[in-house]
Amino acid sequence: MNLMKCDVFHGKDDMRTEFMPVPEPNDNEVLVKVMACGVCGSDVHIFHGDQGSTSTVPPLIQGHEFAGIVEKTGKNVKSCQAGDHVTVDPADNCNECWYCENGLMSHCENMRAIGTNVNGGFAQYCKVPGRLVHLLEKDVSFVEGAMTEPLACCINGIDRSDIKAGDNVVVYGGGAIGLLLMQLARMRGAARVILVEPVEAKREMAERLGAAFTIDPANEDVAETLRKHGVLHVQSVIETCGLKKTSEEAMDIVDRHGTVVLFAVTAVDNVIGLKTYNLFQREITVKGSFCSPYDIGRAAELINAHAIDVTTMLAGCESLEKLPEILASPALRAKGKYIILPNG
Repeated sequence: MNLMKCDVFHGKDDMRTEFMPVPEPNDNEVLVKVMACGVCGSDVHIFHGDQGSTSTVPPLIQGHEFAGIVEKTGKNVKSCQAGDHVTVDPADNCNECWYCENGLMSHCENMRAIGTNVNGGFAQYCKVPGRLVHLLEKDVSFVEGAMTEPLACCINGIDRSDIKAGDNVVVYGGGAIGLLLMQLARMRGAARVILVEPVEAKREMAERLGAAFTIDPANEDVAETLRKHGVLHVQSVIETCGLKKTSEEAMDIVDRHGTVVLFAVTAVDNVIGLKTYNLFQREITVKGSFCSPYDIGRAAELINAHAIDVTTMLAGCESLEKLPEILASPALRAKGKYIILPNG
């Protein structure tokens, strides 16, 4: 029996590096040799016993942001062949429920989510439905390919932000997601994108990636600093921190008829204050942004075209054995996003 190394989530704060049989794909599945798998904020939530994009029942191999090499295909698979470099859409929708039939696949009532309720990419091999595989160009690194899913989530967030050419945009949070959203906002034609982030290294990174300017909320008042730079109207604000203070502040600084997108995954019972007269009188729109229901293909196109920087925000690459420590350590994660290399 062929065995593979993998990290298995056994319950709150309990992940172990183990060996399991290499899965065998059925006629409609693909076996992917996982070369790179990103560590996502929702992986951290699940590790600490909270809910990610859907409910998780241990034991489970997490990991939903991955790229690799097609090892084997089922006889019915036409989308790829052995040796292809691929990335994978983790959202396996049923295509039969009311939401799927009405084009709202991210709200599928029977969602199978690779790495969340089906074994995922923190393993040397992972089997996936062939229809969820997207081809990568051979000049795209596997680390870049692993960033396709988070980029797709950001595309959904940008679509929901309603950014138009000439708009001013504020992004709260300079992690990988915030820096991807910042670049996408510029692609949409934003006149200025301003990043709010307390960590100096992340602010410097944002400025290298094209932020008009950055704000340190620990030492600067956000609204006052915007005015000081001549930004009197902010049409869109995207909040990626998931904090009560920043979520509420986003609704205060956005302009009349503006849009606030709450992007971050928070604890299920998180609550923020909502000034209802503020929404009524200023006609503010507040939206959530959930998953990447239709956008993996678009993200893969951007990455295949080398049209967006998806690596500057990375802290580094590590082995499967290092993953439990990364999930448990806020100090490590504060350095940036980590990519796990299951096959070295």
